Amino acid sequence: MPIDPDLAIGATVADQDVTWTESDVLLYHLALGAGDPPTDPGELRYAYEQDLHVLPTFAVVAPNLRQFEPPALSFPGVEVDLAQVLHGSQEITPHRPLPVSGGARATTRIVDVLDKGKAAVIVQETVLTDAAGPLCSARSMIFARGEGGFGGHRGSTPRVDLPEREPDLVVDSRTEPRQALLYRLCGDRNPLHADPAFATAAGFERPILHGLCTYGVACKSIVDTALDGEVDRVASFGARFAGVVHPGETLRTRIWTEPGGALLATTTVPERDDTVVLDGITLTTR
Repeated sequence: MPIDPDLAIGATVADQDVTWTESDVLLYHLALGAGDPPTDPGELRYAYEQDLHVLPTFAVVAPNLRQFEPPALSFPGVEVDLAQVLHGSQEITPHRPLPVSGGARATTRIVDVLDKGKAAVIVQETVLTDAAGPLCSARSMIFARGEGGFGGHRGSTPRVDLPEREPDLVVDSRTEPRQALLYRLCGDRNPLHADPAFATAAGFERPILHGLCTYGVACKSIVDTALDGEVDRVASFGARFAGVVHPGETLRTRIWTEPGGALLATTTVPERDDTVVLDGITLTTR
């Protein structure tokens, strides 16, 4: 059996020291599309080392920066074909502002395995800890298509209900045709995002953009538009991956401001009748 929840739940997937430099941060931001236009002071705070701001979503890629092989979903109790894997959701909770350069211990554990019938969902948590204590916590849900039916519990799917009014803010972010090729240099070498033959075998018409790239673009859009670019105000950021993005498409993020400072949003592709690609977006502030 590819998935054994008794072995998987509680298993440590990775426990490693990670380091990053300002060049890693700059590359990550450029892979999200930062620096356009290149003379905009708001863009230069992400694309130029002088007064460099670090988007909190950088914490998601920090543990994988030195990974040069395609990822594998091969852990204790889990053995799944990479072509059947999709990112389901991602949450981050930065406990402190991320430094421009630094290091931390990254510990990743499987905290749950859900049986959705036609698919299994592996829930992972990663904690980055440095000398001062926890730096950032992250939780991801990974869908493994065709791996359900092993008798595990189904779990629940939290809903985020958007206000029944027009959004307070709308921002469009253009992706580039080569954006997935750039983003994969941040550590995700899954061939689904580069190899047309692999993408076809996985059921897609062509390589798709990394879900975490879309996730980072949406976070940047909200921070820039609703928080005046103040990255350190982000207390948490989460989203569910609802559809694929083809590199070169536009991402439209609609933002609602809630009492207490929470921000709700959804991201769509206007070129495809506003197909939803990220939903359940929630950003809380300090």
